[in-house]
Amino acid sequence: MKKLIILFGIIAFMLLSCKNGDKNKVVTTKKIPVRKEPKNVSYTLENTKEWLKKNKSEENLEIALAVNRTDKENFIKMDSVIIPSYLNGDIVYYLPFPLQVTSLQEVDKIIFFSYPTQTFATYENGILIRTGPTNMGKKKDPTPTGLFFTNWKAEETTSTFNDEWELKWNFNVENKKGVGFHQYELPGYPASHSCMRLQEKDAKYLYEWADQWVLVNDENVKFKGTPVVVFGSYNFDAPKPWLQLVQNPKTLTIPESEIKEIITPYLSTILKEQEKRKNSK
Repeated sequence: MKKLIILFGIIAFMLLSCKNGDKNKVVTTKKIPVRKEPKNVSYTLENTKEWLKKNKSEENLEIALAVNRTDKENFIKMDSVIIPSYLNGDIVYYLPFPLQVTSLQEVDKIIFFSYPTQTFATYENGILIRTGPTNMGKKKDPTPTGLFFTNWKAEETTSTFNDEWELKWNFNVENKKGVGFHQYELPGYPASHSCMRLQEKDAKYLYEWADQWVLVNDENVKFKGTPVVVFGSYNFDAPKPWLQLVQNPKTLTIPESEIKEIITPYLSTILKEQEKRKNSK
């Protein structure tokens, strides 16, 4: 009788342990950043020089640059730009990625590049950590889409297309084709030779945040770096899509359901590679 009681006790303990283990696997402890939401997000078309005369705030300019998918040097060359009616919110509210994606809860780190909206976003366990503008591949040299992983990085390197182009904070994602993300000028539309151009502050952030691959030797990868998903397409024959925000401020919004649909075919591969990295520590 005592043996039976002990046996039932062991079984009950094992079942409880398994149950608790499942719970721990699902729950994420990632803290959601505290952010200031603007009173309202609507847009108007403004004369660039006139707007710059009235706005000296660096915080306001940062949002304006992101909304127009450009950098300061190219922004001042533009005749007109779109400007949010309220510039007192966090930058995440002016760009299209969702603040949280439940289907990414088990993914420690991931980077998305949206071709149609020319923006990028990083997530940690489904929480949006950083987002900003990008200028991707032009019509003749489009950026390849699909699942990639960060490979090697270099604080400064030379472009494989032109040895006069110096690329800062470069992180390769497609070794054989030489595709990566890095700092370079943002004219405000897709203009690169298949790479993903970034403002310097964003390029430096991703350079330090993402993980490199680890090689066994020159031919074999022990485990891959941070997953990178490039998705969608760009209509090169139409006006810049963000100009539509003047008529409809929600037109470029990427819903959580879209990210889930995009990530589903890649999720098992991402988690498998993530486990390899964890087991190596």
